[in-house]
This record gives sequence, structure tokens and C-alpha cells, in this order.
Amino acid sequence: MLLVCAGAVGAQTDDAPEVARAQAEVRNLRALVEAGAAPRAQLQKAEEAMADAQDAAILRRTLYGQDLTAEQTDEMMTAASRRFDRRRKALDEAKRLVEAGAASQLSLGGFLEEMDRARKEADLAESRASLVRELTEMAQAEEALANKLAEEPAEAPQIADRYDGDGIFTAGTLARVEMAFARQFGKPLPVSANGETAVHRALGFDHRGRVDVAVHPDLPEGVWLREFLTENRIPYFAFRQAVPGKATGAHIHIGPMSTRLVPGG
Repeated sequence: MLLVCAGAVGAQTDDAPEVARAQAEVRNLRALVEAGAAPRAQLQKAEEAMADAQDAAILRRTLYGQDLTAEQTDEMMTAASRRFDRRRKALDEAKRLVEAGAASQLSLGGFLEEMDRARKEADLAESRASLVRELTEMAQAEEALANKLAEEPAEAPQIADRYDGDGIFTAGTLARVEMAFARQFGKPLPVSANGETAVHRALGFDHRGRVDVAVHPDLPEGVWLREFLTENRIPYFAFRQAVPGKATGAHIHIGPMSTRLVPGG
């Protein structure tokens, strides 16, 4: 199974130096095992190390990367889970050695630290995946609105309230909104997407020059924000749900409606 996992992700992680070294070690050991010059257990251990190096490379590209699509979050979560399971297995084996009297209690320290790091890494992956899911729901809400505007304009208000203002939204305008919100609520404006993201690109939307704010339009922060935007003639779309009948994707999109990406543009 380790070799199957390695084959599934190897094409995306081969460029990582540690992965290349681990793969070379596996090839060498496989040849030695086939020649009867090395135990198969040593090869299995090397295969586990290779799989772990590949998962670490996946996490550097996803968990610690700049931008993610919804599909990449699944890969990230799976890699973090596998690394956590390996640390748990290693700790269990170390505990058995201690119980058998073959190792001291102090030997567990390193395994416990590795387990704790893997747990924190898995928690971080879950947190980032949650943010990407939230952003995906917001982007899907905008996609639904765009489709309604194109196909059934009269039904578009069911998805979002629209205010065109003066049609202008710039970085300077955003700075004014952020400062006003911070003064009003004593915390930063909860911006979930500032400009282009991988999620919007995947859906075929040009989100440059637009901002999504993770507040429900009908809760106090959302009501205040809509009033501020209206008073200052700043365009926005207030989404209460991504799809009629489902309470997902609620947010306030500041700026003009996102446009469709033009291939090659």
C-alpha cells in the first residue's frame, strides 16, 4: 500500500530533494533485498520514510503554500492525516518496547514531541481547509448570481442584494472601509478574499479588484457594513445564501460583480 501511495503522489513531489533521496534509498534497498543481501523489514522502513517525505512535500506545497483550490485541500488533509498516523504508530511501538523492558521511559520523549507536532499540523490543515471551504461557498454564491443575472435577471435578488453606488472600488477605498470597521468594532475587517484566488480561478471568475468579507448581511456587523458602503456610495453585493434554501456562502462582496475569465487573458 505504501508503494501505491507513493506512486499516486510521486509525480507531484519528485522535485523535493528529500523525496529524491528517499526514492534512491528504496531503489537501492529493493535491489539488495532481491539479492538476499538485506532484510525486507529494512526495505519496508525505507518505504515508510519515502511516503512520509512525499507527504511532507505535499504539505509544504499546500498547507504552507500561498493559495489553494478546494481539490487541493483534500490532498492536504490526507497527507496530514497519514503523517499523524505514522507518528502515532511509532509512539505505540516505542511504548511496547518500554513495557517489555527493552527501552527506558525517557526514550518516549522524542516520539511524544513528534506526535504533538503532527497533531498540531493536522489541526492547522483542518483550519485551513475550513477557510477554503468557506471561500468556495462564497465563490459559488457569486457564480450562482452571475448565472441568474445572465439567464433569469428577475430572480437574481433571491441570491443577493445589489448596490451599484458610483461603481468605483479601489485599494484606497478598501483602506477606508477597514479603518472605519476597526473603529466601530475594535477588530480587523474579516476579509476572506482580497482580489484573485485559486478558488475563483478554478470557477472561471476574475476576482481582481474585488473583496469578500465574511460577515452575514443581516447580523450587526453586516448591517453596519452595508450602511457604511451605501453612505459612501461603494458598490457591493450582499449574499445571504449560496443556493436558495441553503444557509451557506453568506458574505458581503465589495466592488463590482466578478466577471468571467477570458481564456488566455
